Amino acid sequence: MAASVSCSWLTLPSQMRKLSLTSSSSSLSISNSASLSFSRNLSHPLFSQGNCLSLSTVQRRASVVCEAAPKKVDSAVKRARQAEKRRVYNKARKSEIKTRTKKVLEALEVLKKKQDAQAEEILSIEKLIGEAYSIIDKAVRVGTLHRNTGANRKSRLARRKKAVEIHHGWYTPTPEASV
Repeated sequence: MAASVSCSWLTLPSQMRKLSLTSSSSSLSISNSASLSFSRNLSHPLFSQGNCLSLSTVQRRASVVCEAAPKKVDSAVKRARQAEKRRVYNKARKSEIKTRTKKVLEALEVLKKKQDAQAEEILSIEKLIGEAYSIIDKAVRVGTLHRNTGANRKSRLARRKKAVEIHHGWYTPTPEASV
């Protein structure tokens, strides 16, 4: 498909240079205030053919300016600043909870695999569990975690500890009385 393309340079003292390209199916004009519209029919080889200037020789004085977002109100700026501070703080707390939980679970796993484990070895793990509980409770108190999430995480640690105790025979669950 042969599209006729014409290029013209206008030099006006009061205006910026203007490049206008017209095709049979679409038009492209670059100026200080005009918007840009591109077409699939116009491509780089068309610009460099015939009596038209190539893109590499065009001086680009007019720039495309994106519309700037409206200026934020001062209260919105402060809210954004506070939210970022809280996000970083909460991320640190959650990371600490995950680290403590992982340490407890790994220690329980090592104890479970140990054949000649003693009941006194669970005391060091109970200390780790207590520290994890403390961190989880603080996170719930300041609002980093929901209280149900905190309860679920503490429950998970307690269940794993009980499973290790049952595995080694240090704890025997009492059968529930049927009614």
